[in-house]
Amino acid sequence: MSLSVVQGFTKSLAMTVLSEIGDKTFIAAAILAMRHPRRLVLSGCLSALIVMTILSAVVGWAAPNLMSRKLTHHVATLLFFGFGLWSLWDGFHQEGEAGELAEVEKQLDTDFKGTTTAKVNKDDDEKKKKTRPFLTQFFSPILLKAFSITFFGEWGDKSQLATIGLAANENPFGVVLGGILGQTLCTTAAVLGGKSLASQISEKVVALFGGVLFIIFGIQSFLSPVD
Repeated sequence: MSLSVVQGFTKSLAMTVLSEIGDKTFIAAAILAMRHPRRLVLSGCLSALIVMTILSAVVGWAAPNLMSRKLTHHVATLLFFGFGLWSLWDGFHQEGEAGELAEVEKQLDTDFKGTTTAKVNKDDDEKKKKTRPFLTQFFSPILLKAFSITFFGEWGDKSQLATIGLAANENPFGVVLGGILGQTLCTTAAVLGGKSLASQISEKVVALFGGVLFIIFGIQSFLSPVD
């Protein structure tokens, strides 16, 4: 394995773990796993995160082909510094450890109640089965729910943009491998650890460590020569 792959892998793994652990999709996976079969929740959440990681890496890999390598390098460097300062700001201004947990739980509770309070008779149930969305005829609704919540929760998130920047500056294959491993570790911990683990994670500490890591990536990128 080449040095560039190893470097992209280690950076992506560290960034993913510090970006994902304790965030909204992590908490959502933990809460969903308490209400639905864990294997379906894990499959849905992890599939969404893997797809998002690959898409982000592809965008980052294609960026140097759409603009000059030098410009891409400088943009990636600015992204790392920007995300570092963003994370440090979040860490120092964190309102409370349980704030995000309560917010996500409230959102999921609203959705959960909306889908369980309606009572239907047998005829209506049969009609629903015939007219239900195409994908639910092949995949579990729970799996699709976990996938959609995670995918759209990650879209435009700091970790997605950081993955794009990392793939533009490092070996994209290494970035994908590190990102997938990091997502697997975080999502598995959320599903198995449940709400108790999510509530014990210090969002402030994770944000501060993540900020420092992004700043280090930015300094390393700034000092590295453009190929």
